[in-house]
Amino acid sequence: MPPEIVGRGGSHAGRRFPLGEAPITFGRKSDNTVVISSIRASRFHAEIRREAESFVLTDLESSNGTLVNGRRVTSLVLTPGDVITIGGESFNYELNDATATVLGLPPVRPAAAPAEGAPPPVLRVTVAGGGPVGLTLALLLERTLGERVAVTVYDSRWISEGGRIVWKDESQGNVRRQQVVTIQSRQYLNLPEEVQERLFRPETHTEMWPPGPDSVQGFRPRNIRIAYIEDTLLDLANDKPGITLVPEKFDAVARHGEVSTHHVLAICEGGRSRTREHFISKFGNPDKSIFSLDGRHIQDVVLGLRVKSKLSDPMSVLLTVAQNRFLLNSLRGEGFLNMRLSDAEAQEVVGIDPVKRTFEECIASRPCVMMRDGDGDYVCPTHSTLFLPALVKGSALWKRVREGLALFGVPPEDLSAVTAFRLDMVQRPRFTARLWAPTPETPGTYGFLLGDAANAIHFWPGRGLNSGLASAISLARSLGGAWRGRPFRDADFIRHEAAMSMLQYRHKSRAWNAMVTSDEQGESRAIKDVIAESIESAPEGDAQREADVEALMARLRDIRDRLSPRISGLPDDDTLRVHLMTLRADTLHTLVASGAWDTLVVGGEEVDVDIFYRPDPQVAPDRVAAPA
Repeated sequence: MPPEIVGRGGSHAGRRFPLGEAPITFGRKSDNTVVISSIRASRFHAEIRREAESFVLTDLESSNGTLVNGRRVTSLVLTPGDVITIGGESFNYELNDATATVLGLPPVRPAAAPAEGAPPPVLRVTVAGGGPVGLTLALLLERTLGERVAVTVYDSRWISEGGRIVWKDESQGNVRRQQVVTIQSRQYLNLPEEVQERLFRPETHTEMWPPGPDSVQGFRPRNIRIAYIEDTLLDLANDKPGITLVPEKFDAVARHGEVSTHHVLAICEGGRSRTREHFISKFGNPDKSIFSLDGRHIQDVVLGLRVKSKLSDPMSVLLTVAQNRFLLNSLRGEGFLNMRLSDAEAQEVVGIDPVKRTFEECIASRPCVMMRDGDGDYVCPTHSTLFLPALVKGSALWKRVREGLALFGVPPEDLSAVTAFRLDMVQRPRFTARLWAPTPETPGTYGFLLGDAANAIHFWPGRGLNSGLASAISLARSLGGAWRGRPFRDADFIRHEAAMSMLQYRHKSRAWNAMVTSDEQGESRAIKDVIAESIESAPEGDAQREADVEALMARLRDIRDRLSPRISGLPDDDTLRVHLMTLRADTLHTLVASGAWDTLVVGGEEVDVDIFYRPDPQVAPDRVAAPA
């Protein structure tokens, strides 16, 4: 009886594929020996071929890799009992005793059972912050390590209800995030299949943006509402016995005794993380200078307008990329229209308490979300303030807001909420730190900065959530590969630290180039300052209108020519010109001055976390280097 590949899990469970002189192949294409339908499998993913008296598994440069016994391999001589995982499906390499004798291999012996009553060593992980990044890390670890991991996740935005942990609602003090985010295929294809299937149902996402450098196997970026991501991940985590959800704020001081007995503290609380600041001496002070001009740390204030656009996605993409004043990211037209403000405009983003007759900065400093009420006012439900610019008749800022609505085909009545964001970046010296050394009573605890706690990124057009998901994927792989039941070492996380540094460099350099532009002398200038100057210098009347329309039309044609191979349904010249002519002359002037997205500068190679987790080359025992 020849050696066999036997389906262990997935659609091929129980099926047997005999090995012989002809290779067997795995992949999505129908002419493979073993057809794997998962989107994580490449068309021709891997093969097993006989070489002399052995059988060799070779990964055919697949996008998501081939695992043997949980480790990614490029080429490996198989041994009896090996577990091969491809695209979420698993197979055993089996060899009976008679075949082993012919090939000169040792017979298959059952693995020694663990000592009775001795459970496998458990990796104990605390996660501070249960947003998308923290929950993704927990689910990845549970998927990778199973019963060998116990994860405890803390978040004060949750509440226990009917035996399950759910998100608090507005009446409980939690205004849910309704922004639409774009997830690149490089990230979502690395999520557990169960997560992918639950997140990306036809009704839950769209593919508004074209494929780009981050697109894997032609899979396009996907737009999805962040509140839905949070709901889905939390619902999945509720059902995992290895994940404990605690609806409380993580307190590093109060929880010191508990966390010091855990192996890992993952800090996923966001850009204003108090836990990160508590351990700042371990992670080091951030540097603002690299994101400064003339000694001034650049910060953008963005007004977030919750809208429903009547434009098609192709036209919205084209209008967004053509200027740097407004950015629309939506799901079937519903999403947030973000308006970049000048410093003077940012000073106007305040609320007013109509009873106390006092001004409040809650919308700009918390930030709060001001919802439209039945009278058409925008009201903060937490502080009972009204959005001042919308109340002041003739407010210059509110007129410019209305022009942004017109640019993206949003009727005024379809502006349902207003909020604001302050966006800036710092350079972090490290993302991994040993918080406490091992003692006879404790295992030693490593801390990790993930998500916005590590790399808060300007979303114009940043990669904030994508960077966060990539950081969770990287850490889960490092922990899964290094966990052996012993204290960790710095060397166990060298790949993760390298991946985090590359993510910081790539995504923050991209985001910085979305905050600044170059003048004719090649000097960097903040885009918000250019916008401010365009407002001040806008000519009276329609003297500049025709010239600005023609400048925008030329820009739109150029972008359309570049996008047309990747997006169908882009508008023609007549449609664009008629649309632009509905805008005021000063709005057109600012759109021209703000410049188009610099896709050439921010484009190019992307960070591929997979490259850090290829298997180490095998070193012969007699060639191991002696310590220096």
